[in-house]
Amino acid sequence: MDDIFQQLRQAIIDGMPSMAKVAAQRALADGVEPMLALNTACVPAMDYVGERFGCREMFLPDVLASSEAMKAAVAVLEPEMRKRGDRREVHGRVILGTVRGDIHEIGKGLVGILLGASGFEVHDLGVGVSPEVFAAKARELKADIVGVSALLTTTMNLQRDVVQRFDREGLRPAVKVIVGGAPVSQKWATEIGADGYGKDAMSAVALARNLMKKDRP
Repeated sequence: MDDIFQQLRQAIIDGMPSMAKVAAQRALADGVEPMLALNTACVPAMDYVGERFGCREMFLPDVLASSEAMKAAVAVLEPEMRKRGDRREVHGRVILGTVRGDIHEIGKGLVGILLGASGFEVHDLGVGVSPEVFAAKARELKADIVGVSALLTTTMNLQRDVVQRFDREGLRPAVKVIVGGAPVSQKWATEIGADGYGKDAMSAVALARNLMKKDRP
């Protein structure tokens, strides 16, 4: 069984969707519980990819390829999980968006990929998102965390507007607002009263995990 897990894990790390699909199919054919395959091979593989990306030992194209391999494996495993009544544990519901006036989204998209691979339910609102829309979607989707991205010094002030909007509408502290982006820092996050700051995609995942742990008894 370890050999199957290793093949699946390595296919995801190497960013090989066809090999990941075959490895997942082989796991099922050999009687492996799909949830076990997911938690023992797929999730640790993406954790590894995220860590290597954080250390600059892997790069954006590598992460995207691994994400595609992860999707290929999950596409095989999930139908079988549904048949058995298994449900993949969801660690939290996250909304992501880039603030109004800003069209950058590569970093935000990467955060979404890694959060999704780490067991979060992710809703990406795209770019140019106003504070009003962030708040409305957080309420509609019952979000646990809202990630607000800004890549320009001229738009990062909108992160403050989002925090203030959530406060005025009484969405906090139930909904955590976290911020990120090239001009953003922990100092800025503290200044505007955000619940956290992710300096990169991997730290944003760690931050989201920690925030969800704090909310649990």
